This record gives sequence, C-alpha cells and structure tokens, in this order.
Amino acid sequence: MNILETKDLTFGYSGHKVLESVNLEIRIGERHAVIGPNGAGKTTLFNVITGTYSPETGRVLFRGQDVSSLPPYKLNRLGMGRSFQITSTFAKQTVFQNVRMGILSKRGIRFNMLKRLDKLENITQETLKVIKQSNLEGQKDIPAGLLSYGKNRALEICMAMSTNPELVMLDEPTAGISKDETTLIVELIRKLTEDKTMVIIEHDMDVVFSLADRITVLHHGEILACGTPQEIQNNPAVKDAYLGETEI
Repeated sequence: MNILETKDLTFGYSGHKVLESVNLEIRIGERHAVIGPNGAGKTTLFNVITGTYSPETGRVLFRGQDVSSLPPYKLNRLGMGRSFQITSTFAKQTVFQNVRMGILSKRGIRFNMLKRLDKLENITQETLKVIKQSNLEGQKDIPAGLLSYGKNRALEICMAMSTNPELVMLDEPTAGISKDETTLIVELIRKLTEDKTMVIIEHDMDVVFSLADRITVLHHGEILACGTPQEIQNNPAVKDAYLGETEI
C-alpha cells in the first residue's frame, strides 16, 4: 500500500518545464531515495509535494487523499514532515526552543500570555525526549546559531521529526558536512525514521545505498528509473544519465 503518490505531476517556471508527468509511488514504511543530476527537479518535486508550490497539472495523494492544494502547515498536521536543502533552524532560539516549536505546531497550540509554555510539562517532556533521541542533550540550551553546521543539520532533522510525522521528507541532509558527521547523520536518520516512511534527496551515493530500500532516478524532470539499489546500479540508462556527474 502507498502512503504517497503523485499522478502526472507537472510544474514549471516561466514556461520552462521542471517536472513533466511525474508518477511517484512511496510505499508505507519504506525508505525511498530520489536521486538525479543537478537540475533534475528533485527539490522542486519536494516543494510541490509538500505544498510550497502548487502543481500546474496532476495530483498529490497522501494516504489516498488529494492534498494538491493544501499549504505546508496543513500537510504537516496531516502527518507529513520536511527538512530543507538549506538549513532553516531559528538561529536565536535554543535547541530546546526550536524542537518545542515543532511539537507545539503539531498539537495546534499557540502562545498564550495567560498560559506559560514552561507550565506545559507534557510538552517539555516530549521535547526533551526528541532531543535525547537526536543526541543533542548537551546542546539543548545553546542557540542554534552557535551550533556547528553538522549539529544544525541534526537539529533540523530533529525538528522535522518533532511533529511525529508518518512520512518525513529530507532534502540533502548530509550536504556540506564532513565524512565523520555524515556517518553520525546517517545513523540518526536510521534511528529516527524507524517504523516510519522516509523519502530522501541525496547526492552522496554511499548514503543512498546504505539507507534506501528503493530508489527513483529523476532526469530532466522525468522519472528515468525506479527500483532496488541493485537494480539502479545495474541500469544502463541511469549510468548514462550520471556520466560525468557521479559514480553509482
């Protein structure tokens, strides 16, 4: 059974097609990678699925429901989480405050001058639990802007998971970090997405092949291939598309 589907999804900018009739199927509980050369349309696909952009034509189905016209916050409350290619934490807020915002959002709680947030013990405990799972306990009182880049990436993943989504979409979570930090981020992703569905955009093929159950290859805005890591590695069309870009 599929948790997410796109049906003939098309999107473009100023007459230039970025996505062309994309039919993507994500199965419940799988870890699915979307790969492709630079400019293939991967982040645009994420943006359309998660409500940042509206499709020109086609539909996005989440748990069988047409969510093509829903904004990001409504999709989040339905159970879809998202991280971004460029780190988007709140620099002046502490790690604790960043994570707590996600939990409050999921529960639909807004700030109320008559109800101090530190009195909401259940929110505090849930926040601390997520931080502990993300190995950020030692940094919980540090502003996000003072964290290393790798720790910021970990915090963003932590924030995406703080809403307890059924489906989490991670856009290049290891971009710009060291090999050692990448290893830690991969283990963090594996731990936090256990028993959940994950879709990841990633250029590092070691990360892709270590995490993904299935891989979709996007090329010039169209799906070139979809299959297991082994099938993708052995696909001649995929090798041609990646020639000069990366090794698979």
